[in-house]
Amino acid sequence: MLDIKLIREQADFVRQRLATRGAGDESHIDEALRWDEQRRKLLGEVEELKASRNRVSKEIGVLMGKKEAAAAEAKKAETRDIGDKIATLDKQVAEAEASRDQILMRLPNLPHASVALGKSAEDNPVVRVHGEKPAHPFKPKDHVQICHHLKLIDFERGAKLSGSGFLLYTGWGARLERALIQFLLDLHIHEHHYTEVSPPYVINRECMFGVGQFPKFEDQAYAVREGNDASTLGKFYLLPTAEAPVANIHRDEVLAESQLPIRYVAYSPCFRAEAGAAGLGTRGMIRVHQFDKVELIKVVKPDQGYEELEKMVANAETVLQRLGLHYRVIQLCTGDMGFASAKTYDIEVWAPGQGSYLEVSSCSNCEDFQCRRMNLKMKTEDGDRVMPHLLNGSGTALARLFVALVETHQQADGSVLIPEPLRPYLRTDRIVP
Repeated sequence: MLDIKLIREQADFVRQRLATRGAGDESHIDEALRWDEQRRKLLGEVEELKASRNRVSKEIGVLMGKKEAAAAEAKKAETRDIGDKIATLDKQVAEAEASRDQILMRLPNLPHASVALGKSAEDNPVVRVHGEKPAHPFKPKDHVQICHHLKLIDFERGAKLSGSGFLLYTGWGARLERALIQFLLDLHIHEHHYTEVSPPYVINRECMFGVGQFPKFEDQAYAVREGNDASTLGKFYLLPTAEAPVANIHRDEVLAESQLPIRYVAYSPCFRAEAGAAGLGTRGMIRVHQFDKVELIKVVKPDQGYEELEKMVANAETVLQRLGLHYRVIQLCTGDMGFASAKTYDIEVWAPGQGSYLEVSSCSNCEDFQCRRMNLKMKTEDGDRVMPHLLNGSGTALARLFVALVETHQQADGSVLIPEPLRPYLRTDRIVP
């Protein structure tokens, strides 16, 4: 959530940065300021009334000491009247604050000054490219053909079990998926020094609000109901990504500066009800409602946020380099950034069978935007309380990594060569027909 103090003091700056997103959010700033001004005005009136009540209360004591009972009773009536006015104003203050915050919680983060200006994904600049597109001496098959041939995934029975957009991994496919998850966790734990956590997959509304999923994207989540109790629907949700619970681990806490940086890595399945909004008729694994992901989370000092972002991107890139995959890193422009992000890099891996790049990682610095929503603070060595920077990144996401791997390493005889780092997990160097 944006800092209301920043909006008060630099309204034009906030409008300008929001305008770069191209969604018209800057038009809501004036309304937020009006509610904020009304709240502050009412608070001033409340303080004046409280001061008056205190003064009258003292006068009552004096009158009681002089045994002037009638005059004292009149003053008591006056204090009751003042109390009623205060209660009325307190309610108006709460209403004004709620109206202001309803606007603030729907405003996206301000893009960092270094983010490229643009309207859509077509305006995203390429930061760097790693390796060359693989040159197969044959026409590469797509992953659907490969998975059918090698019996890696049963698409039809997955749909029978849960509907379109759900996958049933089988045999070597299930083992490959598990090997990828284990490889990712081991890499980030042992070489990149993240601390592993294993979060619950059912999370409360506060988690979703804290990371910015709610209220704007509530219609895109899977809500959970406890048995037949309809009143519980909407209290808990299937996690859309491990970011939601893991970033909230320190919600409502004040961390000591010496505790930072904190780096977490977590595996979880991810549930996205909106995954097929653009047409879940897409064949195979590109757009699904449930997929696996290894998530990276950092809580860092404000002056280290962007240095740590670059390191996080490098950590995700290492995955693709070790697996021998061609990829590119792009920076999301202002019009293509996520709601909570101040700056984002996407990593897109090349999938030969698709003839296109697929996003497998998105790494963002949300600065203090999410911390303000979840009331996460840092106490500096000087005793000041400030908001740290909160970062998230995919390290990386499957099933698209699975797609790129089998399409890149497919062989002319129909087998798939297993990259060296995965062989200890799979105990084979290739998957054969």
